[in-house]
Amino acid sequence: MLRWLDTHCHLDAPEFVADVTAVRERARTEAVRLCVLPAVEVANFSAVRELAHAHGDAYALGIHPLYTPQAAESDVDRLERELRQRIDDPRLVAVGEIGLDHFVPGLDRERQEFFYRAQLQVAQRLGLPVILHVRRSADRLLKHLREVPVHSGIAHAFNGSEQQAQAFVDLGFKLGFGGAVTFERALQLRRLAATLPAHAIVLETDAPDIAPQWLYRTAEQRASGHAQGRNEPAELPRIARVVAELRGIDEATLATQCEANAVAALPRLAALL
Repeated sequence: MLRWLDTHCHLDAPEFVADVTAVRERARTEAVRLCVLPAVEVANFSAVRELAHAHGDAYALGIHPLYTPQAAESDVDRLERELRQRIDDPRLVAVGEIGLDHFVPGLDRERQEFFYRAQLQVAQRLGLPVILHVRRSADRLLKHLREVPVHSGIAHAFNGSEQQAQAFVDLGFKLGFGGAVTFERALQLRRLAATLPAHAIVLETDAPDIAPQWLYRTAEQRASGHAQGRNEPAELPRIARVVAELRGIDEATLATQCEANAVAALPRLAALL
């Protein structure tokens, strides 16, 4: 029987407040065995931990680059205290979601780099992997990773060049592929999904975000009253089917490979499976 891991899913997002249990049950029905729930700020550390325990999932704690404007520098100390307090929790698997975002205008890049580097140092001290937010920022992320090496991790929603992909892989990272790969116009991303080594890929949804092609609505459609489809972890098997087709392999082979890759990236997952 197929078994899938969603390595990046925000079940604590406001979009899921009304029906999170039903969302998780739909995913389970679709053989999504486990989801990794990354925090984005100190305020949602408890929420992701409680959801992971309630639904048999895993979680990560970190400060997302989009949340650095409202974060206090002392939040890094709070993160480290929380991680040390929870270090024996088997469902805690990484520091994340952390990273750099060079796409959203108006964000202070120097401030982002302070939080990113400081959190890498926390991960290094505690021997934990990291889950990285990578948006037009791969080279800067790699620079800091080379200076502050960590155990392993996942470059979430990767959409960089082949050279950047190989650089992450060389540092022991896996690359996360999700809904974006289902768009036929995403030529470079689909080429990467098709040609990267089997050991380099993990699957994710980033639910409720990065909706796959079949849930996407154009701006014109949205203006006409057609709501954008909410992404859910239950969409993962259909996303996986696209990746398997691109790679020319069957879904069972992909599921086995991606599970092994997820465990290699986030070793604490092994005890949960």
